[in-house]
Amino acid sequence: MDEAIGVLVPFLRDRRVLRGLVEMTDGQGRDERVLEVVTPIAEEFRRDPTQGSVGDLWEVLPAQARVLERSGRADEAIRLLGTDVAARRYGPQNNIDFYAELLARHGRVEELRDLATGTQKSSAAGPYVKALENLGRAGEAAAYLRDLIAAKHPGWYENALMELLIRQGRFDDAIEAAKHTFDDLYDGNLLQAAMILLAEQGQHDKAIELTEGRSPEFLAENEAFWLRSNRWWLMGEAGRAREAIEEIETLPAGEVDDRELTIAWLLAQDSRVEQAIARLRPLPGKRAATDLAELLIRQTRFTEAVAVIPDVATQREEERRFWTDRTEQKEMAPADSGDEWGDPWTAPNTAHLE
Repeated sequence: MDEAIGVLVPFLRDRRVLRGLVEMTDGQGRDERVLEVVTPIAEEFRRDPTQGSVGDLWEVLPAQARVLERSGRADEAIRLLGTDVAARRYGPQNNIDFYAELLARHGRVEELRDLATGTQKSSAAGPYVKALENLGRAGEAAAYLRDLIAAKHPGWYENALMELLIRQGRFDDAIEAAKHTFDDLYDGNLLQAAMILLAEQGQHDKAIELTEGRSPEFLAENEAFWLRSNRWWLMGEAGRAREAIEEIETLPAGEVDDRELTIAWLLAQDSRVEQAIARLRPLPGKRAATDLAELLIRQTRFTEAVAVIPDVATQREEERRFWTDRTEQKEMAPADSGDEWGDPWTAPNTAHLE
């Protein structure tokens, strides 16, 4: 380890090398040695963050704090980095993020509140909410977020409130807090985020309900693009695979992206693995081959699984054809269509075999 540190020391003004040094020495009993080589660079940056030789080394400040913290000197890390933040010594990425997380890890809620209620709320809000939650003060965290939302701050806080309430098992309250965004046609829509968060908590049926009753305008923009595939994934996870297959089969084949792959996944979810395998075998492409291999592996049919994976040359040719087709679509798209590729990107199929 000492020899490895010696190799890196001459190159610590490259922040990737600096980051590597800090990561590789974690738990190796070399924190004092790391501080010995990092601290002079940190002090040089503090004296003049704009000078050319260290101007790109803003990461040295949180790096120093990280090593101090893990060596049992958290108070010193907080003092130094707090002074840096107050003096606005940071680079393209704001060191306030790391400082706020450092405060949260050590229960320094008062200092964290000062950041989260002042000019640094965008960086400190998340760690502040987590710190309150970890202290059993989730109600206070929710009230803080509701105040920010009421003050008409950006929608990130609505998402944070929804996540907090879902973590607390308050699923209906979370839906109520976010549902006014569910038909929004712009970036503030939290529908898919709500569905995924609910699914992670095993609330698949609640997530499925959110796909129902959407406005005609929202459906026109999103149903074929991603909403249907998410709904079928949720139904498969909820034990409603047969119902999902029936929905798919009522639609014209050309309206469903990855139709056969999705049905095969749903068949497997419904314990009809042999039917799923039979559905996948004739399908071209590495995605179908990979899904088929995973099903075969589940059945310990390892030799068959390896055999169905296309070789590297075949995979490269498939990739080449994909981009050739995309380029042709782009060239054929009307100049004023507003669609760079001539057709919408299909949403990734969320029905993964794993």
